[in-house]
Amino acid sequence: MSRNQRIGLIVGTVVVALLALKLLSPGDDEGGGGRATETTRIEIRGAEVAGGPAEIKVTKGERVRIVVASDADDELHLHGYDIEKEAGPGKPARFELTANVEGIFEIESHTAEDAGKEPLIATLTVEPG
Repeated sequence: MSRNQRIGLIVGTVVVALLALKLLSPGDDEGGGGRATETTRIEIRGAEVAGGPAEIKVTKGERVRIVVASDADDELHLHGYDIEKEAGPGKPARFELTANVEGIFEIESHTAEDAGKEPLIATLTVEPG
């Protein structure tokens, strides 16, 4: 095998390994890696959060996964990270990000706010790593 053939084989192997890594990695809506955390599930019924607003606490660098199901069309906003998602019957909103900013951030329903109801869906607290 010539030197050029060996180099080509090595480059091809690296490309295949990188593609496999990318395909096997979990989805990433908002960038970054980070340590995995559990998925927080929230349900909105009649423009109100079932069981009250969720309190989510993570350490800086952790992955955050939040799924919000709603019985009506809704616009949700994660303040501080400035991420907006839409939810509706049969199509939950999925927030997935690396918690790379410390602080306390609210997820609010613009639909509830527009209807004069309490907009708070959850509070995300990101503590130092």
